[in-house]
Amino acid sequence: MSEAGAAMADPGYMKPVSRDLAAMLPGELFINREMSWLAFNRRVLEESENSSHPILERLRFLSISASNLDEFYSVRVAGLHAQIRAGITGHSQDGLAPVEQLEKVHAAAGSLMAAQSECWDNLKKEMRAAGILVLSTHELNETDRIWLEDQFLNSYFPVLTPLAIDPAHPFPFIPNFGFCVVMQLRRLSDGRLMQALLPLPHQVPRFLRMPDEDFTGARQVRFLALENLIALFLDRLFPGYELMASGEFRVVRDSEIEIDEEAEDLVRNFETALRRRRRGHVVRLSIEEGMPHELREFVMREMEVSKRELVIVKGALGLAGTRQLIIDDLADLLFPPYNARFPERIRDHGG
Repeated sequence: MSEAGAAMADPGYMKPVSRDLAAMLPGELFINREMSWLAFNRRVLEESENSSHPILERLRFLSISASNLDEFYSVRVAGLHAQIRAGITGHSQDGLAPVEQLEKVHAAAGSLMAAQSECWDNLKKEMRAAGILVLSTHELNETDRIWLEDQFLNSYFPVLTPLAIDPAHPFPFIPNFGFCVVMQLRRLSDGRLMQALLPLPHQVPRFLRMPDEDFTGARQVRFLALENLIALFLDRLFPGYELMASGEFRVVRDSEIEIDEEAEDLVRNFETALRRRRRGHVVRLSIEEGMPHELREFVMREMEVSKRELVIVKGALGLAGTRQLIIDDLADLLFPPYNARFPERIRDHGG
């Protein structure tokens, strides 16, 4: 069809405009690698908003999105931080210096984390309607508290390590993906204030499953977050103290590994790199929005973190842990299992 014919057939037809590629800016020719990855992960999150998916599969997409973002910061964003520390000012193919890339990444990642928090709030409401409850402490009755106290004393108390922070007990090292509760306590005997830290151990589940209940003939599956469980029995961890303020924070460290492939002992080289990975620089410090300003400044100072690495999160931290809420005994809230058919021709011929 001629151009004139195309214009008559489609009123919205526009003749392509030829441009001189040599005159185009790098940002017009190339898509930034980091921004492209964030756009991909936004697409993953969008699947959690797809109402045609079962509710627990939507939760799985949210968990994957959060886990992906953690890995992105610990490797890709860590690489940008390393370039800045090394004084590298060269531009990427799309024309951005490392500092400029980092600014764009933080803005886009902040928007993505806000969307993840909003998605989690919406999913909790829909899960509750489907009979899966993530409880808050004020929803617990006396029977629940008795059961939880037994679980806390027998399964959680032995693995918790409450730490007082003072000149004799400095702020401890927080490993990669470390999740902590920071507190300001007042001693009841003399009113003296004390800062304290409680790292949440990785060896216990983030969400404790409580006994199911029947409500108006319908089964209810109930969970309680670990940080809420600890809040219930804080007096067992710090007897003689009153809680004045508290907040949660989570750390993501540089996990990029650099390996010298010509090293004489490659195994030892990997072992050294993996140990170094655990103690990498902080590339993201996520702090819950409700943490008091004094405690926030205390954590930033002790972690030696600037505002560039700080992220204030409205909602829950560590949403990758929500995958623990995906349980197999609610098959109607999951995708139907896929059983691949074994090719009969292969079976007929003995493989």
